[in-house]
Amino acid sequence: MSAVAVWVEISEGRLKKPTLEVLTAARQWADSENLPVVAIALGADFPPNLTASLGEYGADRVIRLKGPQLEPLVNSAYARALAQLMRERQFSYLLLPQTYDGRAIAPFVAVWADGALLSGITQPPQREGSTLRARRIAYSNKAIEWIATDHLPVIATLKSNSIVPAKNPRVPTEEELAYTPLPEDLRLKSVGIEKVATDKVPLTEAEIVVSAGRGLKGPENWGMIEELAKALGAATACSKPVADVGWRPHHEHVGQTGIQISPNLYIAIGISGAIQHLAGVASSKNIVVINNDPEAPFFKVADYGIVGDAFQVVPQLTEAIRKYKEQHAH
Repeated sequence: MSAVAVWVEISEGRLKKPTLEVLTAARQWADSENLPVVAIALGADFPPNLTASLGEYGADRVIRLKGPQLEPLVNSAYARALAQLMRERQFSYLLLPQTYDGRAIAPFVAVWADGALLSGITQPPQREGSTLRARRIAYSNKAIEWIATDHLPVIATLKSNSIVPAKNPRVPTEEELAYTPLPEDLRLKSVGIEKVATDKVPLTEAEIVVSAGRGLKGPENWGMIEELAKALGAATACSKPVADVGWRPHHEHVGQTGIQISPNLYIAIGISGAIQHLAGVASSKNIVVINNDPEAPFFKVADYGIVGDAFQVVPQLTEAIRKYKEQHAH
């Protein structure tokens, strides 16, 4: 049965936001090809109402591959299971989120399923005769690249925040299969995860990010950044020099050598806008820059800019946002 399959990424007992984005894109892709959407979840335990939740976002069928050795996640084991299922069921397409795990699993699947890999696409592929074309961001977010293939099956990863999750309710059928990974796929295992910033929005999933650089002058001034982020329900980030000197943890570093993000709103405070930083944030939908240097390179790519002292502008902006929320709370 030809279908658009989706790998369901589950974290801490919940569906991750990129999975809902992928389901939305898969539904659009499947409708254009007149195919069903098959959601594939792997693990030892699954969230309650998993099938119904996946159906809300367009899944026609849910396949759960279950086995005690499937948790914690092992990239090679998950990839082998997905590739095997694709071959057995003759699925033509597989879509995964471009998360840390998704982009690690996808190449394995492409090799073991003898498929073509379209990585980091920003919209569902479009058909032109026998060819599938897809768009992605290239050259450190400085260009749009079109990639194409005539080969089946196609394995693709969708860049986070490229598509807004949209409900498209179905009543999916459900199937549960036992799966035991091959011993060679369990050579490397995760033995523990050190969690950081568990009370904050993950950077890779955040729709709003408030970021700051050396213009803050020191780590003692980061309170106003966190206050603004709290008022907006945003994640916090920083430039590389800030992480290098230890003002902020490295997991907040965004840029070419850090985390690459594409939120709906990126607020850069006291960051000059070097090309290495822009490479990690240029695909943001809207960029707001606050800097006291009117010649800062960041202003050239900003959608909105404020020339001013961050120590005056940011507290006023935070207070204005709080007042607006209070006035519109009901």
